[in-house]
Amino acid sequence: MNILRFGTAGIPLSTSPRDTANGIKQVRKLGLENMELEFVHSVNITPEKAPEIKRVAKENDVVLTCHGQYYINLNSQEKEKIEASKQRILKAAKITSLCGGWSVCFHAAHYMGDIIGAYHNVKNSLKEVMKKLKNDGIKIWIRPETGGRLTQFGSLEELIKVCQEVEGVLPCIDFSHHYSRSLGEVNTTEKFREILEGLEKGLGRVVLDNMHIHTQGIEFGDNGEKNHQTLAGSDFNYKDLLKVWKEFNIKGVVVCESPIIEQDALLLKKVYNSISP
Repeated sequence: MNILRFGTAGIPLSTSPRDTANGIKQVRKLGLENMELEFVHSVNITPEKAPEIKRVAKENDVVLTCHGQYYINLNSQEKEKIEASKQRILKAAKITSLCGGWSVCFHAAHYMGDIIGAYHNVKNSLKEVMKKLKNDGIKIWIRPETGGRLTQFGSLEELIKVCQEVEGVLPCIDFSHHYSRSLGEVNTTEKFREILEGLEKGLGRVVLDNMHIHTQGIEFGDNGEKNHQTLAGSDFNYKDLLKVWKEFNIKGVVVCESPIIEQDALLLKKVYNSISP
């Protein structure tokens, strides 16, 4: 990726009629450059429809990413649920690839009271997923995401370690989730720098040149994330975060998951572009 692209989590709210192709066109009309396919409940694009989506995205220079289904837990105590989770990741990756997409993110697991066991189960499952994708000739970034709650897999250390151990995997960094899972501690220039420094130290410059980021306002409680909010309605310090992005010259995509997705995506882009290098 040669620039930092800003976009929406799903079809922009201002899109009419509301479908994926029109959403991509609306993203470009708004002056944004990325749209995340929201497969959170189901993979709602068919293999037959995917080539049209790919064409529209290419014509409008919009990079497509995907958020996989919520029903993924690679640390389930039931083996059949782990297998079903792997199949959900594979299906999302296949369809996103057919759409010309660049990256697939998902929440990988819940700890289920066993942090060490969760890590090993996630690692082993992702190795199987990547082997299957390679065998099928599918090339796309697979991204376990920062967990917003204390019960979710996805600390910075876990993400870096699993990406070191599984080829073809990079993290999806949700800075708002780092803020919520740290109960508000990760909300300063210094803490934001520590995330990017840790990523570069652990995974090399390639990760900073290929970032898949989520950012939005967020409310948290004793166990972490409660709900997403607008940037203006949250105490999340996004302005200093954007300064750190500029400082590190990161590239990739920034997906806004705010309740007002296009307005806050445009706000992020405007503020970022106003910052001197």
